[in-house]
Amino acid sequence: MKLILGIETSCDETGIALYHTERGLLAHALHSQVAMHNEYGGVVPELASRDHIRRVLPLIHEAVRESSCTLKGVDAVAYTQGPGLSGALLVGAGIGCSLAYALGIPAIGIHHLEGHLLSPLLADPAPEFPFVALLVSGGHTQLMRVDGVGRYTLLGETLDDAAGEAFDKSAKLLGLGYPGGAALSALAQQGTPGRFRLPRPMLHSGDLEFSFSGLKTAVLTLAQQHERNGQPMDEQTRADIAHATQEAIVEVLAGKATAALRQTGLKQLVVAGGVGANRRLRAQLDRAASRLQFRVFYPDLEFCTDNGAMIAFAGALRLKHQAGSRQYSFDVKPRWDLQKIGLPA
Repeated sequence: MKLILGIETSCDETGIALYHTERGLLAHALHSQVAMHNEYGGVVPELASRDHIRRVLPLIHEAVRESSCTLKGVDAVAYTQGPGLSGALLVGAGIGCSLAYALGIPAIGIHHLEGHLLSPLLADPAPEFPFVALLVSGGHTQLMRVDGVGRYTLLGETLDDAAGEAFDKSAKLLGLGYPGGAALSALAQQGTPGRFRLPRPMLHSGDLEFSFSGLKTAVLTLAQQHERNGQPMDEQTRADIAHATQEAIVEVLAGKATAALRQTGLKQLVVAGGVGANRRLRAQLDRAASRLQFRVFYPDLEFCTDNGAMIAFAGALRLKHQAGSRQYSFDVKPRWDLQKIGLPA
């Protein structure tokens, strides 16, 4: 029986959680910096780092109180080592390793995407290895074959913008706030199907690669053409463009994911990352699963975005196979290839 403290500080959410290897997730606490960064239209790395410093320790105390545990009962500290913003990562790594040193317990550096990839295993029902994973977030769009913890094979990824970036940048072009993805999806529900049609980049490319930068350009061109024709960008037009944008992104993601299942012969698809909360994407994949006879798994909505629970859980899985570091010196990896993290030692 092990109790793992998870610390997530890769970008603009401070996440803390306590996970018990037999009792499951005991507590989690999260602070989002969205309101702070909204004023600037995007994440300001220095402000993000400073806010993590303010939030980590109070959130740890909050999670400890909620779990009815004590810090002395923690068996290991898992922290996000990368990828992410270097300053933000240093906050979690520094506090995580310092706390582990003070308690005399292992410190485990976790790959942020591994946390996302494994997070659906927290849900019920949970997938079993092997499966195909669609990782979709603001910074990443990848298809991975997952044969076990640390056994990841890249099947395809975006050549430019990630799907989340396409959502956010298109939302900005439509005058929506930050972060734009959720706002665009909400507006799309009011859109008229079929009024506009945008390209589906690389949908029929014959491989599992993605490209979304051209879609952003197509949204910009459509908006500019509408204005040049002397037609003001009224709310309905914005909603119709939002609907067309979402449909294009979702169709590409669903098409590539089902192609990955066919290529690998696997019958389980895991969807993780912030875009995994998109209801239209879930509906499309659920329909495809029913039609093509595969199973699709999602993390709970609260665990789609960055959170401490996924880091604590990934730490628990790795602790089963390794002792964890007791050297307590640390580094962070703003860029880190998921395939290179390897099997637990």
